[in-house]
Amino acid sequence: MDSALSDPHNGSVEAGGPTNGTTRPPSTPEGIALAYGSLLLMALLPIFFGALRSVRCARGKNASDMPETITSRDAARFPIIASCTLLGLYLFFKIFSQEYINLLLSMYFFVLGILALSHTISPFMNKFFPANFPNRQYQLLFTQGSGENKEEIINYEFDTKDLVCLGLSSIVGVWYLLRKHWIANNLFGLAFSLNGVELLHLNNVSTGCILLGGLFIYDVFWVFGTNVMVTVAKSFEAPIKLVFPQDLLEKGLEADNFAMLGLGDIVIPGIFIALLLRFDISLKKNTHTYFYTSFAAYIFGLGLTIFIMHIFKHAQPALLYLVPACIGFPVLVALAKGEVTEMFSYEESNPKDPAAVTESKEGTEASTSKGLEKKEK
Repeated sequence: MDSALSDPHNGSVEAGGPTNGTTRPPSTPEGIALAYGSLLLMALLPIFFGALRSVRCARGKNASDMPETITSRDAARFPIIASCTLLGLYLFFKIFSQEYINLLLSMYFFVLGILALSHTISPFMNKFFPANFPNRQYQLLFTQGSGENKEEIINYEFDTKDLVCLGLSSIVGVWYLLRKHWIANNLFGLAFSLNGVELLHLNNVSTGCILLGGLFIYDVFWVFGTNVMVTVAKSFEAPIKLVFPQDLLEKGLEADNFAMLGLGDIVIPGIFIALLLRFDISLKKNTHTYFYTSFAAYIFGLGLTIFIMHIFKHAQPALLYLVPACIGFPVLVALAKGEVTEMFSYEESNPKDPAAVTESKEGTEASTSKGLEKKEK
C-alpha cells in the first residue's frame, strides 16, 4: 500500500528514469503548480463521488454491490498487514528482476483495473444509452454445497449495458498494458480510489480513528524512517498511485517528470469522510455539516502536505497532515454543536453479518404486520 506524496526533485535522477548519469531539467513554477493542482483535484473527485455512492451502496439490495465493513479489529491489524506487504515488495524488488515482477503485477492490475473502471463508469454510461437499447439481465452465480448447506460464493448480477462498459474499460486496459501511459494509469487509479471509498465502510467513528491513527504511524515510519515506501512507489509499475507530469507544458503528453500521490492517501481518509456523510444523513437534519467539514479538512491537509514537500524538497507522508485534519476538524465541530456522543455512538451494521440480516428481516416483518393490523382496523 503506497501512501506517500513524493516529488522527483528538480534536477535529480528519478528511479525508473535515465540511468546514464544525466539529470532532468528543472521544472517550471507553472508546471509544478499545474501538477500539484491536478493531483489535488484528482484526489478530491473519488472522495466526493465515492462518498455519495457509498450512501446508495449501504441501502442497496444487490449482493454484488454490498459494502465490506471494517471493524475495530480489522482496523488495528491493517497497519501491520500493510507494513508486511510493503516490506515484502521492497525485498522482492531488491532480490528479483524488477522487469518480471512488474510484468506479473501489470497483468494482475490489468484485470482488476478493467473491473474497477467498468463499475465506476457504469452509472454515468447508463444516461447515454437510448431508451430502446436491448438490455438483457444476467447473473453469475457460484455456490458451494447443496440443499440447506448451499452457500453462495459469487452472486453477481449484470446486464448488457455493464458488458458495454466492460468493453470500453478493456480498451483502457490494453492501452495501459502496452504503453503504461500516465493517463491510463490515472484512470485506473481513480477507479480504484472511488470503488474503495464506495465499497469499504467503517462501522463507526471509533474504528475510523483507530485505522487512521495506526496508518498515521505506519506512514511516518516508512517515509521518514526508511526509504522503503518511496523506493517501492517509484519501482512499482502499477496503478497504485496517481501521477501528473511537472513538465507537461514543455513535453506535452509524453512528459515524464512526475509528481505522485499514493492511493492510500485518498482511500483511507476517503472512507472516513464517507462515514461522516452517512452519519450526517442519520441525523435527519437535512445538512451535511460533518461531510463538508471533513472534506474541507482533507483539502487543507493535502494542501499543507504539498506546501511542506515543495519547501523541503523531500517526499512527505501525507497522512501525517491528513489524519489530524480529517479527525480534528469534525470533532471540533461536534464539540461546538454538542454532538460528540451522537458521533461516537453512531454504528453501522455489517450487511453480510447473518445477525444483521436476521434483525433486518425481523424489522421488516414487524413493520409489515403492523401495517396489516392497521388496515384490518
